[in-house]
Amino acid sequence: MKQPKQGAVAVTDRLLSVLAAFEGTSFPLTISEISKKTMIPLSTTYRIVGDLELWGALSKNQDGTYQVGVRIWELGQLAGISQREHVVRPFLQDLFELVHENVHLAIRQGATALYVDKIYGSKKMPTATRVGSKIPLHATAVGRVLLAAEPEWFVGAYLDKKLAAPTQKTTLNRESLVVELRMVARQGFSITVEQLRLGASSIAVPIVIGGETIASVGIVVESSRAAELQSLLPYLKGTAERIQNALKPQHKRFSRVNLR
Repeated sequence: MKQPKQGAVAVTDRLLSVLAAFEGTSFPLTISEISKKTMIPLSTTYRIVGDLELWGALSKNQDGTYQVGVRIWELGQLAGISQREHVVRPFLQDLFELVHENVHLAIRQGATALYVDKIYGSKKMPTATRVGSKIPLHATAVGRVLLAAEPEWFVGAYLDKKLAAPTQKTTLNRESLVVELRMVARQGFSITVEQLRLGASSIAVPIVIGGETIASVGIVVESSRAAELQSLLPYLKGTAERIQNALKPQHKRFSRVNLR
């Protein structure tokens, strides 16, 4: 195996040292403070911090201090997602065996629903998403469940932007979506009909730990059977409860507090 050059190792060590400077502190740091903690010359620290900011590993505040950036958080979340997926998948498999319909699990990532797991049979209808797909929150049942759990300021900011329309039936009217999201929050589930793909309808419920919605689990059926969706609610709620109980011991390790 080809060994890295000594200079490259030195640069890597310094990059990691700068990131490590933020361990154990809940406060932003100035470049001078980072330099003192890492014992890296100030001019070099300034250059490294600039590179890390450009990449998204660090974020600069208005007062000139720095904090860990969103991109580092996203990478960290991938580890958490992987661990949670390992725990959750058996319950999704059980749900599929009960209903014999496409099932999926999603989390909120920014303004999208990120599909982190899916189970479907070979004879089921084509799916519009795959694991890793990012779908607008308003255009699918799992997304609406996730959006309805957010604070009012987030929902307002989301609805104020130009909304994507995956189909001609996708709801784009702000007032209608506000009413829908309030109903989702009140009743604890969402049903959507041909919002993401013509011919497909879905139902979803939240996965809640410590009062916080960390994910959403949903079922997709052909739109000709949309009237049957609510009859699947007990299976979804039972699955969500089992997932919640399984994830509670891990919640402190893989908290979604920073997912907002």
